[in-house]
Amino acid sequence: MNKTLIVYLVSLAAFLGPFTQTIYTPILPEVTKDFGTSSFLVNLTISIFTLFLALMQIVYGPLTDTKGRRKVLLFGIFIYVLASLGCFFSHSISILLVFRALQAIGIAAGSVVAATVIGDLFEGKARGKAMGTFQMMVSLGPVAGPIAGGFIGGSFNFHTVFLVLVFVGAVIFLFNFIFLKETKTETGSTERFQPRDFVFILKNHTGASIILLGFTQYYALYNFLVFLPNILNDRYALPAEQKGIVFLCMSLFIVVGSFVGGRIQGRFPSRNVIVTTAYLNVLAVFLFLLVSHIALPLLIVSIMLFGFFLGTSLPVQTTLLTQIFHSNRSTAIGVYNFFRYIGMACGPIIGSWLLKIGGYDTIYGFVDVLFLCCSLILMKQFGKAAYKPQ
Repeated sequence: MNKTLIVYLVSLAAFLGPFTQTIYTPILPEVTKDFGTSSFLVNLTISIFTLFLALMQIVYGPLTDTKGRRKVLLFGIFIYVLASLGCFFSHSISILLVFRALQAIGIAAGSVVAATVIGDLFEGKARGKAMGTFQMMVSLGPVAGPIAGGFIGGSFNFHTVFLVLVFVGAVIFLFNFIFLKETKTETGSTERFQPRDFVFILKNHTGASIILLGFTQYYALYNFLVFLPNILNDRYALPAEQKGIVFLCMSLFIVVGSFVGGRIQGRFPSRNVIVTTAYLNVLAVFLFLLVSHIALPLLIVSIMLFGFFLGTSLPVQTTLLTQIFHSNRSTAIGVYNFFRYIGMACGPIIGSWLLKIGGYDTIYGFVDVLFLCCSLILMKQFGKAAYKPQ
């Protein structure tokens, strides 16, 4: 089995989750017009996808630990392909909502299985490098999605977007079917899943602190994704195309950071990287607070730094989790992803409330305080161990 090929194949399956979530965003007005429905219901097709993507993490995690990696991944991609076909043929918003939920239910398997397979196949420095590739591919999803969706929707119609997803999903299914072998070892968990397995993971202080960091990072990231366009409009009157370039800068630095994070794990202790990048994110958000109203180039530099430090941390987190929870690493990754998606959902909700109270500075001030508290917890938890080679 070609391990490098497998890393890319399972990472592509994980890539499909955020790619499918964001490929749809540029064509929302066309969907509203074509179905003759409200923007609320069309936006709900985004929310329902995110909701089921989060919930299924804690379903697929235990399933992957007990039933095996290959079966769960192929089943998930198969459901995703059928659901994408259903989206293509949908002619009402209610039917589209159902199939968007099924899309998420299927492709949610991707990120859980991908991280688990990498944990099975690699050890030490090689695992860190493979996790970097995995996180880099996942980070590419939100970047490539809107670009592809805008091009396809502009050249054809919004239904064609889903047909493209059918094709891409089918190709990824076929290659994983041919090349991916079962990687679950004999020492892996075979016992029936119990709810106490979640408690076991959350009671592990190191694991819980990493999960808290994942929640905080995605809470912060989605505050940028949701409210930064308004800042760019209100303070700098940027047109839509230029806003896209600003977002691209941040997104590309998340990808670059993920690549770097995978490569430095063999040179620096993982705990050092996590704690250091957490504090650097605190500084990056604080810099954004200071300069976002002064000059656009400084704003861009601050969000690029935020993206880079966030990206650098991501592969290290998944590497540590797969090391800590050897026998039930899929469940651990599932819980981790679940709380990341909860952070993703909470960001815009809490941010909107804070915006009414005190404006943009209140939103990002709270983000920075949250990041600082998380960094202090990480520092306390890892303690001296954070500075010892692993």
